[in-house]
Amino acid sequence: MIAKAIDLFIVIILAMFFYPIGVLLALVYLGASDSLQGGQSVGKKFVGFQVVSLEDGKPCSLKQSIIRNLPFLVPLILAIVPIWGWVISIVMTAIFVPFELYLLFKLDSGHRLGDVMADTTVIANDIHRADIRKNKQSWFEPKVMPSES
Repeated sequence: MIAKAIDLFIVIILAMFFYPIGVLLALVYLGASDSLQGGQSVGKKFVGFQVVSLEDGKPCSLKQSIIRNLPFLVPLILAIVPIWGWVISIVMTAIFVPFELYLLFKLDSGHRLGDVMADTTVIANDIHRADIRKNKQSWFEPKVMPSES
């Protein structure tokens, strides 16, 4: 949560101080942030985390980063439109953020909605723990029950 808060702080600074071009810069940063620096946004680099794909264990791709950040990108896109866009953006943020937090704490895996949609996970950035990357099961693979094997 701290890493995402740092990234959203950067987005807010860009959007507010350089409006309206800043909103576009913020959109680009937020969309690509988890694919930068080997799966590390500025916030994740600061905290020491990395976003990896559950499909192959590689750092998050640009496509996965965009999908992963859609719950934050959609309200930000609406913020480009004055007045009504801002109102709708605030309402959507008030819905998406609590839902993200709910999933983060209620899912056994500790994933948020963006991770489920992009088939990614966040791990500690430790090169000695490459085994974690291979042990995570993709959200889209059928679950194998112990009795079936």
